[in-house]
Amino acid sequence: MLLELDHISKIYGDLHAVDDLSLTVPQGEWLAIVGSSGSGKTTLMNMIGCMDTPSKGSVSLEGRKLEDLNAGQLADVRKNLIGLVFQKFYLVPHLTAVENVMVAQYYHSVVDEKQALEALKKVGLKDRAHHLPSQLSGGEQQRVCVARALINNPKLILADEPTGNLDEKNEKIVLDLFRQLHEQGTTVIVVTHDALVASCAQREIMLNHGVLVGEKWNDKNARDAYVAAGGKPASTGSDAEGAQHGDSSIDFIDPTKAAKTGGDHE
Repeated sequence: MLLELDHISKIYGDLHAVDDLSLTVPQGEWLAIVGSSGSGKTTLMNMIGCMDTPSKGSVSLEGRKLEDLNAGQLADVRKNLIGLVFQKFYLVPHLTAVENVMVAQYYHSVVDEKQALEALKKVGLKDRAHHLPSQLSGGEQQRVCVARALINNPKLILADEPTGNLDEKNEKIVLDLFRQLHEQGTTVIVVTHDALVASCAQREIMLNHGVLVGEKWNDKNARDAYVAAGGKPASTGSDAEGAQHGDSSIDFIDPTKAAKTGGDHE
């Protein structure tokens, strides 16, 4: 498995932002992490992306436990394995589109404008390469972010609400880009509250107040391959508030219709 989460929790005082979650993700899967604001999905993404550490439990990427790595080694994992796409674009305003893509190369390899232009071509923006962010539409800026995430050929793309600021046309363009990456064997994990975006993924998991409340497969063939490879259902431990029956799979439910009561969800 590319990614393994083993009973991870993130705790701030009395708040369990993520509560005793276990999950495995194979190379090449497209996974959606679904939930409303405050559900813990961004906290979970930050732990997967080596931007935060769990209070309890273990996160492993390619068999390496992240808690065993120092800050420099974690930085190497981020730059070599992971491409990040955010809802807020985080583009440098005084740099052109191609220069913003090249920024990611500074931390990985030799800066190569030709390679950066090729990344922009993949997202349909080669003719906008020398425009500043202020000269680009929101959809174009997000595509620059995708190109920046692709430049170092990551095995895992992590996208946090990547279509949250986009209109329908640009949302489709970005989702088509993710679909192409997935078809090329890249693992794609998208954090979203949008049911349409989530439905594009092979599998969805749903969080509510840090607790896993559902798992749903949208692709039966992917599910069968996952099970054949030894993949286990996503689970939440019996000590988690709102847990169901210990480490068992959970029916997919709408968290807005299920209060966090500490007992079983119906």
